[in-house]
Amino acid sequence: MGLKQKIWSEFKTYWVNVLYITIFFSIFTNYKRLILAHYNISYGHFGISFIKGLVLAKVILIGEHLKVGQGFENRPLIFPTLFKSFVFSICVAILGIIEAIVSMLLRGGAPALTFGSFIKCFSYEWFAGMLAVSIIFIPFFGMRELGKALGTGKISGLFFQNKPKDS
Repeated sequence: MGLKQKIWSEFKTYWVNVLYITIFFSIFTNYKRLILAHYNISYGHFGISFIKGLVLAKVILIGEHLKVGQGFENRPLIFPTLFKSFVFSICVAILGIIEAIVSMLLRGGAPALTFGSFIKCFSYEWFAGMLAVSIIFIPFFGMRELGKALGTGKISGLFFQNKPKDS
């Protein structure tokens, strides 16, 4: 595969990942907005789904290039799927911790970075988000592992190309 083809392939993979992740985060964002609207609480974090999609898709791409989550490749597809879902969920949790630290530093400077304020960042909402990410990753990595098993382009061909008519 030439350099141009490799760049194009990475570009497509990245934006498909962004789309998938953004759609799921948008569903959860709208769900949260609707629940809060029921109690007359406004919620305006709509763009965050796209930003999270951009960041997570990049984390996945970099992680795969660094061979994060490798293992179980010769086992049934459920094993690499669940393993990668778990490993990348841990990566997302670490990013969430970094995000909380940066947010606290931006809001209140170094004195705000106390253990108590740090622990408060990890609410039920944060844990629910991590659970959602873990669940979102299962079909995501499942389709990717299935694609590897079937061969390059087979799944996209099945989804996006016309089937030949019976003769």
